[in-house]
Amino acid sequence: MISFLKGILIQKDPTHVVMDVNGVGYHVNISVQTYADIKDKESILLHAHLAIREDAHVLYGFSTETEKKLFQQLISVNGVGPSTAIVMLSYMSTDELRQAIAREDAVTLQRIKGIGGKTAQRVIIELKDKVRKDLHEEIQEPISGIRHNTLRTEALTALITLGITRSAAEKSVDTVLKRSGNTITLEDLVKQALKNA
Repeated sequence: MISFLKGILIQKDPTHVVMDVNGVGYHVNISVQTYADIKDKESILLHAHLAIREDAHVLYGFSTETEKKLFQQLISVNGVGPSTAIVMLSYMSTDELRQAIAREDAVTLQRIKGIGGKTAQRVIIELKDKVRKDLHEEIQEPISGIRHNTLRTEALTALITLGITRSAAEKSVDTVLKRSGNTITLEDLVKQALKNA
């Protein structure tokens, strides 16, 4: 199984990329979310999922492990194929999609093209516990220093509430914390992280 691809972008499009990996060109389907993350880059690493069908082997690529994991959870649901999962991940961010599932918000899921009431309910029933567990574990991630951990968690919560995606919030908060250490106040941390996000 292919776990990831690391190489040069030869062609990029909101739905797929062509990557040169040591002289071999790979056509990789991506979500709009991944496209936004990689569109300004030349050399990239994509976390990969290989879907094997009777008529083709299709590669899907993701800029983060979190997006790949959610994609794999979505395709485990009866009636959700890889193409539908990619549409779902293109319609909203990984965090927005996970929050909708965790909150059992079928109305939000049905706004996605091709997702009807039954599919939305199936996704919620089959994935809500897994998604809630993932979200809970991410908030509880151990980080050295209790003050640092509390400060980071509170800042992340604030930024996510303000509409910043979890991945962007984490990157921004960690950058500010590295610069300033544990002496920074929560208010300053959120302000500086917002500028960086």
